[in-house]
Amino acid sequence: MNDKRPDATLLLANGAVFRGHAFGAVGETAGEVCFNTGMTGYQEILTDPSYAGQLVTMTYPHIGNTGVNPEDVESSRIQVAGFIVRDGVTTPSSWRMTQPLETYLVGNRIVGIQGIDTRMLVRMIRSEGAMNGILSSEDDDQDSLKRKLAEVPAMTGLDLSSRVTTAEPYPWGEGKGRFKVVAYDFGIKWNILRILEAQGCAVTVVPAHTTTEEVLSMKPDGVFLSNGPGDPAAVAPAIESVKGLLDRVPIFGICLGHQILALALGAQTTKLKFGHRGINHPVKNLETGQVEVTSQNHGFVVDAATLDEAVARVTHINLNDDTVEGLRCLKIPAYSVQYHPEASPGPHDARYLFEEFITLMGAGGQ
Repeated sequence: MNDKRPDATLLLANGAVFRGHAFGAVGETAGEVCFNTGMTGYQEILTDPSYAGQLVTMTYPHIGNTGVNPEDVESSRIQVAGFIVRDGVTTPSSWRMTQPLETYLVGNRIVGIQGIDTRMLVRMIRSEGAMNGILSSEDDDQDSLKRKLAEVPAMTGLDLSSRVTTAEPYPWGEGKGRFKVVAYDFGIKWNILRILEAQGCAVTVVPAHTTTEEVLSMKPDGVFLSNGPGDPAAVAPAIESVKGLLDRVPIFGICLGHQILALALGAQTTKLKFGHRGINHPVKNLETGQVEVTSQNHGFVVDAATLDEAVARVTHINLNDDTVEGLRCLKIPAYSVQYHPEASPGPHDARYLFEEFITLMGAGGQ
């Protein structure tokens, strides 16, 4: 850590104060403070739109060892509201590196902090739950920071997908393939699109507010519901659109898309205490009995008790807390998972889920 860096302060909603030094751009930012347990993959994490509105804490102490490169991004820009690390590496080394992490943060005007006890911060979040925080390298007056923090909205009830979605429909890659897929962009990760294209799909990405009629007019073989940030129950237009698509076209959802499918089926979602964010979460596939190591990033979850057993069944559960990690409709061609089978970063245990989507479309949704 370089003590010549500007001082920085992180103030939490519970009144806890962490003082360190700026890492990245000098400025001020606020949002929900969460943590990710991955030892690597910080570039994919930074560019994951599901982190919009959040100050992400990395539990691994040294972040930035391999710098950054243009190939490992998951969207067009950094999406996190702020970045919190124990030690930001200033001398990275990798043959793939094009610039140091801090240069990347500064170029994207992302405010961060380093030199704080991230272990204490994570333990606090685990015991008290995820909470809002304000991070500043411009203002160290606690009363001033408290006033500004009080104006930051809570994550519950917040529709963030409208902030990160595409403004207009666009084709991914060459737009060629055996199957025509319409992919809802609630904050979609690029590796999902890469895998769909590699599986023979001609993908058209559409905004989160796209209506049922607009989707059906494209005559898709399948519809994909993407990951994204915020409270799924707040994305009301998308829930209504998906209701209209049920039993009319095969549907596959991931993360926020999984929650939106469940809401369209009449279930409810609730907020987790501190969420699931990391690349080593064990999930049991109830259909096969196998356990998958998964990549996860979500703060909300489907309430299993509200899922109509005559309409859909739970197919996957989280072995850490028994929460719902997947569902499958019983009479219509639709299924979803809470975790990220495309990983980035993370394991590839669940790639088979994309193959199931191809099989479903090939069978005409039967």
